[in-house]
Amino acid sequence: QVQLVESGGGLVQAGDSLRLSCAASGRTFSSYYMGWFRQAPRKDREFVAAISWQTGSTYYADSVKGRFTVSRDNAKNTVYLQMNSLKPEDTAVYYCGTTRPRSSDYSKTWGYNYWGQGTQVTVSS
Repeated sequence: QVQLVESGGGLVQAGDSLRLSCAASGRTFSSYYMGWFRQAPRKDREFVAAISWQTGSTYYADSVKGRFTVSRDNAKNTVYLQMNSLKPEDTAVYYCGTTRPRSSDYSKTWGYNYWGQGTQVTVSS
């Protein structure tokens, strides 16, 4: 079992920054990637960013490239999402997840088997 706890969401204005955290506990060693997804009302959950636990390689959706940065602290089993230059269209519930054992599908929801509870990010214009 893996437990994921997100924190750091909130209400900000356009152009502001936020940093989300995702603390992982349990059997995370079999997972290759930690990812961030988001889900806006009446929309599907979409990929935002992912990072390899082992290599630190990072991957981003085009919509956030250059504005968001994903990083990890292996000692703390924690992944961060630094979000800069936030836009109203970034408003969503943000979820972190861990990929299934040996899965490389870091940008697809079906590649993940554990999710956190989500944290709300609201960006006002």
